[in-house]
Amino acid sequence: MNVLAHAFLAGRDAELRLGGVLGDFVHGTPDPALPARVRDGIHLHRAIDSFTDSHPEVRTARERMQPPFRRYAGILLDVWFDHLLARDFAMWSDMPLHAFSRDLRAELHAAEAILPDGLKRFLSYMDRHDLPAGYADVERVAGAFAGLSQRLSRANPVADGVPVLQSQAAELERTFANFFPDLRRFAKARIAAL
Repeated sequence: MNVLAHAFLAGRDAELRLGGVLGDFVHGTPDPALPARVRDGIHLHRAIDSFTDSHPEVRTARERMQPPFRRYAGILLDVWFDHLLARDFAMWSDMPLHAFSRDLRAELHAAEAILPDGLKRFLSYMDRHDLPAGYADVERVAGAFAGLSQRLSRANPVADGVPVLQSQAAELERTFANFFPDLRRFAKARIAAL
């Protein structure tokens, strides 16, 4: 899952949300100087990623990707699922998408002192492109893929991912509709256990 899903699945706890976003930028053991609930959010992020990667619906969606895209299916699906979540956010949340997005960015700015440099750069990108709300727009998704493609260390087809995903739009919408409620239940149970 990508930034919108991780923030949304963390619930109403701002420190868990911060940890959920930090999860892609922190490797190894989280810094013990971080607040405990932020560290919990990083661990929640990792559990969500593991659950997602092992879910039968997601595995099937990855297998439907043809080479050379299959190798990058995890990246493509993570962003596309954020697109589907953003597009239909009102089905999943009582908070409007733009308010959620604005509030998330404000929380990240308030925590800038503890953000790693990579997340600070990404936050600037989020501000410029109205993310994560902007993921509702396919053109922003294409822009995200172009940026991701440039950051990967080897030549890759990620920048050309949108047409591939659009060609499977109906199947991917069904995948998301079947998978995301399971993921949401999983995340709520993990949070309750913290």
